[in-house]
Amino acid sequence: MPPLETILGATELWRPTARGGGWATAAALLLLLASHLAVLLVRRYRRGRLIQPETAAATPAASPAASLPSGSSTGIEGLVTEDDLRQLVSSLGVGAREPELEGWEPVIAMGNDTVSYKAWCDKTKDGPPKYLSVTTYEGCSTELLRDFYMDNEYRMEWDNTVTKHEQLQYDENSGIEIGRTIKKFPILTPREYILAWRVWETNDNSFYCLVKECEHSLAPVQRKFVRVRLLRSGWCIRKVPGRDACQITVLHHEDNGMNIEMAKLAFSKGIWKYICKMNNALRRYPQHRGASISILTMRRLIKKFPQALQTSVDESHRSPANTAASAVVTNTNSPGTSSCKQLGKKPTRETIASGLLLIGSIVCLSKGRSNLGAQLAMAFFLKKTFKKDKESGSPRGRTDATVPTHL
Repeated sequence: MPPLETILGATELWRPTARGGGWATAAALLLLLASHLAVLLVRRYRRGRLIQPETAAATPAASPAASLPSGSSTGIEGLVTEDDLRQLVSSLGVGAREPELEGWEPVIAMGNDTVSYKAWCDKTKDGPPKYLSVTTYEGCSTELLRDFYMDNEYRMEWDNTVTKHEQLQYDENSGIEIGRTIKKFPILTPREYILAWRVWETNDNSFYCLVKECEHSLAPVQRKFVRVRLLRSGWCIRKVPGRDACQITVLHHEDNGMNIEMAKLAFSKGIWKYICKMNNALRRYPQHRGASISILTMRRLIKKFPQALQTSVDESHRSPANTAASAVVTNTNSPGTSSCKQLGKKPTRETIASGLLLIGSIVCLSKGRSNLGAQLAMAFFLKKTFKKDKESGSPRGRTDATVPTHL
């Protein structure tokens, strides 16, 4: 190894001169190095103090089912009640509603040989719209569709927007479960959902589920996520009479902080592709590995449907209006037919341009700082751009960006 003087250049470099400049330069360099190291240490210390609370909060949530009580003293038994179920049954009106006659605006009606989908929109005065949808799956049982919808671990495999899900707490007496889900969207800040839900089973193997937002001590607010403060979603899964098919009716209302007009456009353009993706995942589900934690917990917590409500539901299914409404609902593939296999085609220039425009629009409108004129101009431009898609009925555009989780 060469001597140290050779590596540094020469001994004369640090030898004091008549003016004393050599030692002064060394002292200045050492002082700068020391100050730089001190700044780095302070920054690392501060960063460690910021990360430490998040780690401490996440550690006990890793295995909450083993550490949390499941008796009546949990304090969560009032989050989802039978009164909520009664309102859900009335709002869904399974098999007896005619949304167009009630003022709901048709959004989309598509279908193929294995799945069909129809959705309506109800605009609210000062918030995001409500969506009512009916999806029919051919060759599927109600139990299979129920497990598929409630399997949060499997959803993380086929739904690329769901990046994390964890169980926070459950109550065996009431059947209520609380979980935390993180959804990551292109460009937008990840959304955090703290949700409570409950599942009921009727006498004819139909299933009802109600999901609503809540808060929990194991999920403190974090700045890196946007906490979704409004989500009310409920569904009913039932067998289609006289067919080897089942049907899920969903009522969904969510405010995830996105611009309302942008969210409506993304829903109408992306929901059919999402339904096809969901249908493909459903067909693979029977070959999936054994039941997940979500399914084992759900099967243990599921409650019997109240007998008083069961009587009213049976009467509504026997009503004359039910026959006409079911005919409208089950024939969802008549307005538009599209094969899910066509969605894998190579994107054209027009599709790429539309996608870039959609991404740019999300940036502009989701910030919430653009004036009214800019938003109107952007909405008009988007409408003109996607007009051709609407006329042809082809489902284009990014799907997973803003599609509600429970549709």
